[in-house]
Amino acid sequence: MARQRLGQHFLADSGWRQRILQTLPRGDGETWVEIGAGHGEMTRLLAAPQRRLIAVETDARLAAGLRAAVEASPEEWPGVEVVHGDALALDLAQVAGGELRVYGNLPYYITSPILMALFRCAARIQSIHIVIQLEVAVRIVARPGGRDYGYLSAACQFYSRPEILLRIPPGAFRPPPKVASALVRMDLPGERAKLAIQDDERFLRFVSVCFAQKRKTLRNNLRPFGNADQIANALASCSLRLDARAEQLSLADFAKLFVMLD
Repeated sequence: MARQRLGQHFLADSGWRQRILQTLPRGDGETWVEIGAGHGEMTRLLAAPQRRLIAVETDARLAAGLRAAVEASPEEWPGVEVVHGDALALDLAQVAGGELRVYGNLPYYITSPILMALFRCAARIQSIHIVIQLEVAVRIVARPGGRDYGYLSAACQFYSRPEILLRIPPGAFRPPPKVASALVRMDLPGERAKLAIQDDERFLRFVSVCFAQKRKTLRNNLRPFGNADQIANALASCSLRLDARAEQLSLADFAKLFVMLD
């Protein structure tokens, strides 16, 4: 049975599992980290003799069951290592050792924290492939100027190049969630590689403040970083109007402002 407090929705439909599998890069010699392995619905498909697969599961009951299955029939689960732990607390770079790819069927309520945890070891990650709530996926891929563009969009696009690959109906899961889901591919690196930001965390805190109150103009949100004249001059230097709002700015715009006001 799924545990509601953990946001568990298992990908029960074999047809959808195969469709997802076909979108994933599966080269020999790669290391994959699977977040939320569950009963091994995707673990078994991702496993291969020439591939290392670290299956992370926070539910002790499920982790024990999956480990027992792997130990009982290792030929059916080649290269699989089961890790019982919280993806938010694990040092994935240490667990994997080198470069890695990530797949995960993420609990909807902690999608953003998991992504931010992954981005902390972005230098090691080649790609992230996640099944998440469709509404959140739309926000992740949103571009400047649209109503869905916000801090999550900017942070994800700073580190990666996200794309929605599949829209998945509730009926593909057991128990079915109340909302539609999506498979998002995030290839790394993102805009970060072009912007020459020296302090990622400081920059993202700056962007977060810019989006803090979406109904206010950027000029008002930027008050912690300077007086009215300094902010007006910075906006003018970046060819931005005094009534500009954060959702209108590209990451390059944020980077220019950050250099001038930080």
